[in-house]
Amino acid sequence: MICRRLEQMTSFIVMDVLERAREMERAGESVIHLEVGEPDFKTPEAVKNSAIEALRRGDTHYTHSLGTHELREAICSYYERTYGIGSIDPGRVVVTAGTSPAFLVAMSAFLECGDEVILSNPHYACHPNFVRFLEAVPKMIPVYEEDGFQYRPESIKAALSPRTKAILVNSPANPTGNLLDADRMAQIADFGRLILSDEIYHGLVYEGRARSALEFTENCIVFNGFSKLFAMTGWRLGYLIAPLHMIRPIQKMVQNFFICANSVAQAAGCTALTDPSVAEDIAKMRETYNQRRIYMIARLREIGFGITVEPTGAFYVFANARRFTGDSYSFAFEILEKAKVGITPGVDFGSNAEGYVRFSYANSLENIREGLDRIECYLKGL
Repeated sequence: MICRRLEQMTSFIVMDVLERAREMERAGESVIHLEVGEPDFKTPEAVKNSAIEALRRGDTHYTHSLGTHELREAICSYYERTYGIGSIDPGRVVVTAGTSPAFLVAMSAFLECGDEVILSNPHYACHPNFVRFLEAVPKMIPVYEEDGFQYRPESIKAALSPRTKAILVNSPANPTGNLLDADRMAQIADFGRLILSDEIYHGLVYEGRARSALEFTENCIVFNGFSKLFAMTGWRLGYLIAPLHMIRPIQKMVQNFFICANSVAQAAGCTALTDPSVAEDIAKMRETYNQRRIYMIARLREIGFGITVEPTGAFYVFANARRFTGDSYSFAFEILEKAKVGITPGVDFGSNAEGYVRFSYANSLENIREGLDRIECYLKGL
């Protein structure tokens, strides 16, 4: 018998799309992937070389459960110089095997059965599943296309209850690619609840700048990692920065459930944050992403998709597809089977995302052109 917590867990639909696309490719069909949120760039050479050097040095043993001191210091220095935040104690940093385990151990540290966590709707598909798995309640706050899918602070305030333990902020956001304005972030921080700030797409911003929750409050847990900005998805390296009083409870979970993050990946992470050549590589990646972003937005509008507020971060365009469908799930699989292009249905990201589809520009401009041409040709044929 499967436990109730898992029976309530929803699937990650984008992975269902990807897995079907892989089946089609094995059968010899050509599929363009605009569904997956994974950088198509290679990990920077300096990062790979540092991992090789770590292996040769024999750095293949357990590290401190919180992460190596070198990496935690590098993370603190990175946040200080990037956001102008005062000195951060490395003792507040926990290094994890990807950012998802960081969410699991952090939420486990403060959520009791029946507690509430405020989430936006649309939201990253996995966020509510962390909450539900801990038998807490994801409390959805609708966000809207005309606002660039940003929280309206007054809507959050109206939803607060004695059981509300935290407010989850994701900026730049998945699936929308939009940023939360600084004034709205400040208002949300003033509500006195713990802020959970998913900052995994920080650094991938093309207009303006992303703001860390640490700029507004100490009553927050920041989540970040190396997968997106540094093109290190397979390295499985993430981290959190939390108030000092939460670290020991989180550490006990890491010790029992994970022991520590990968030692070689941690050495590579230090290089990613400190090597000047890596910063140059990131700047080139960001410029390439921006070129793709500009092209994709214009091309989607030509085809007939709606984009009211242009996304300025991450590598997604969340487009209104209601001109074509009211069933984003069926539409996405129809586009996959008929046009041979993978896209993600909006329903993967919440009830308020129905009628939208997510396009990822983490693919070459050549493939993006081909994929959108295929979609246009198919839709015209209807």
